[in-house]
Amino acid sequence: MDTTQWLLFILLVQVIHFLGTWKLYVKAGRKAWEAAVPVYNAIVLMQIINRPKWWVILLFIPIINLLMFPVIWVETIRSFGRTSLLETWLVILSLGFYIYYVNYALDVTHIKERSLHPRSVAGEWVSSIVFAIVAATLVHTYFIQPYVIPTGSLERTLRIGDLLFVSKFHYGARTPMTTIAAPMVHDTLPVLNIPSYINKPQLPYFRLPGFKDIKRKEIVVFSWPADTVRQFFRKEQGVEKPIDKKSNYVKRCVGLPGDSLQVIDGYVFVNGKQLELPDRAKPQFDYNIHASKGVSSKLLAEIGVNDFTRKYIVSALNQQQADALNDYAKGYNRRQDGKIEIYTAGPGIPVDVIRRNGISLKEETGRVRMAPLTDDMAAQLKSNANIDSVVRIITPKGTRGINIFPQSPDYPWSHDQFGPIYIPEEGKTVALNLNTLPFYKKILEKYEGNSIKVTGNQISLNGEVVDSYTFKQDYYWMMGDNRDHSEDSRAWGYVPANHIVGTPIFIWMSVDNFMNAKGTATNAPWKWKPRWDRIFTTVNGTGEPVSYFKYFLIALAGWFAFDFFRKRKKQKKS
Repeated sequence: MDTTQWLLFILLVQVIHFLGTWKLYVKAGRKAWEAAVPVYNAIVLMQIINRPKWWVILLFIPIINLLMFPVIWVETIRSFGRTSLLETWLVILSLGFYIYYVNYALDVTHIKERSLHPRSVAGEWVSSIVFAIVAATLVHTYFIQPYVIPTGSLERTLRIGDLLFVSKFHYGARTPMTTIAAPMVHDTLPVLNIPSYINKPQLPYFRLPGFKDIKRKEIVVFSWPADTVRQFFRKEQGVEKPIDKKSNYVKRCVGLPGDSLQVIDGYVFVNGKQLELPDRAKPQFDYNIHASKGVSSKLLAEIGVNDFTRKYIVSALNQQQADALNDYAKGYNRRQDGKIEIYTAGPGIPVDVIRRNGISLKEETGRVRMAPLTDDMAAQLKSNANIDSVVRIITPKGTRGINIFPQSPDYPWSHDQFGPIYIPEEGKTVALNLNTLPFYKKILEKYEGNSIKVTGNQISLNGEVVDSYTFKQDYYWMMGDNRDHSEDSRAWGYVPANHIVGTPIFIWMSVDNFMNAKGTATNAPWKWKPRWDRIFTTVNGTGEPVSYFKYFLIALAGWFAFDFFRKRKKQKKS
């Protein structure tokens, strides 16, 4: 909806409110015209229902207002003596239109000194829960949002199973664009597995003032520009989503608006200089590990490598054994000698599963194995006497990769050899021709709302032939630290400013075994194993992360002790 449409919509809401309440305003000792003046009518209504005037602010905050409207409807009819449970449900289920019946059909009297205390324990509970949800939604939407790392694109800087607090106020909170949505859930309602929102109406993009800009090398949470999935880890037909309901991704910002960026041998160069990552960053690259006696899975696990493939050999399997292995196997292959190869993720098949099901199998370790390694991991392997060599895998220049931006045959790039590209900046103008169009086509159409037509060598924008374009917003380039296993800007391009969500500031919980053995879905919580050294650690900063978990426990114990003795002292006095 554009500005004119929104003004008309707001005007319609005001007319509906006036027609449904003006007689009630009069019965409360106010003037009928006071029900017609936008904002002022809400202030007067708060006085009529004996509620604080600051509630008016909540009525104009997107998403929060969806929670407050039913509360106001109920409070309105109760202020005129309609307190029955039936009428409470009627006003809620009729979306407030039951007030019309009270306004025109009933002879009601305004209760000026109405008691605001719930009449029952159940009512008190409901009241407390409603305002707890309002407060939590306010914090979740505009200040801090919990987030979980579901994929390994930032391993080992941020780990799969890290549960984060993401700050929205650092860069300025993006106000919701989707006006009708369930509070505190993202794009899907739990259990029901249906969308948690209605596409229309949509508010224009707006961001509250922040206290800092995005800086190069910072970890950023953003709405995934290419998102058309209804749910992660499910292959389904794509859907079109509003910006604020796209899946949230977390990557490192390696390029800012106006930068020139290139990737050479997997390393990022910005404006001609190699990007030096902060000391907490632990970038990973794929290596081939060679050992004449076989590369031991145990050795890889000991140095912290977990993203590799294991191969087991078994002579035969019955149905029960096959069913037991299905939870761990990524694939099977029957060899010419009749034996079966079973492929699993790094954790392999638990010993108790093998024993319980009477499975006789043997792990086969090849002389060459591929695994993503940090510099420290590679150095440890190189110093091990059982390892012959550790060689980084680098795609040669000129070899075209799969699904690489800008998806044009004119640019045979890969994850390791990419660019150079220009990162668009608001207000800057670029030449627009058949060579540059692949880079900016999605920006022009999807992000900035233009229509494009190509006729021969001519490009028409909104029906007009053009040879240049001026960008309407800033764009960023995001990449994962797990460089060879990250779907990032190298696949889907630029991240618009209106897709930015915030920055992670704190790991409040971290668990191993977050993903199932196949690495494709979330494990049940009771199977999680806490990583105690990562719980209550900060995301940013320098040096090794320090856990503040023990200090939190000490402070919590101190509070409980203080509260216990305070209450005990109170009881003695009484």
